[in-house]
Amino acid sequence: MNKSLALAHFQTSFQFITHQNERFSYLEGAYLALIGGCDWVQLRMKGATDEEVEPIARKLKLACEGAGATFILDDRVELVKKLQIDGVHLGKNDMPVDEARKLLGDEFIIGGTANTFDDIRRLHEQGADYIGCGPFRYTTTKEKLSPVLGIEGYRQIIEQMRENKISLPMVAIGGLTPDDIDPLAELGIGVAMSGTILNAENPVTMTRQIHDKCFGLFMENLNHFFENQ
Repeated sequence: MNKSLALAHFQTSFQFITHQNERFSYLEGAYLALIGGCDWVQLRMKGATDEEVEPIARKLKLACEGAGATFILDDRVELVKKLQIDGVHLGKNDMPVDEARKLLGDEFIIGGTANTFDDIRRLHEQGADYIGCGPFRYTTTKEKLSPVLGIEGYRQIIEQMRENKISLPMVAIGGLTPDDIDPLAELGIGVAMSGTILNAENPVTMTRQIHDKCFGLFMENLNHFFENQ
């Protein structure tokens, strides 16, 4: 997918972050999300080797291309370049964004994880394309959890970004549910989900409901924009 196009509707879509549970493998969960209309998928396989990740990444890359979805790989910069994946997401203990940019160049999407405004300022200075900020609330899908932010924490971070004239697309991560979409959208923040999808009785239906809600908010905001011109 074209980088500019992917980032243009970054916060109007929602991200699905892969997770393996007793019901679904990494691939199965991602396929269900794509069937439900998810247009941004991050393959996250912490603890796996590159040899274990590569065949799954190859299959998911093809699936995302077929669905017109953006495909992001967690952490593995060299594998992103080798497979020509859309981009990479870098955690706080992964390769620095500026170092990854030197290896990948400008055509790849590079996102970073943040928990504080200082994290965001660092990622902005290093040239990140987007921020995954969290956790919103406690989640069991990620180990070594940073302090929980809640809606007020995001509100404070957005205000600090405005004061410092930092503008970066952001999604909230960590324990999100469909009810969290509206208050986060009011702050201009998108959503990334995993467990809410995978633990749903029907993951495809849940994905479709979340996708439609995010798209509906986008259209509503677009109408407000044109009405105020």
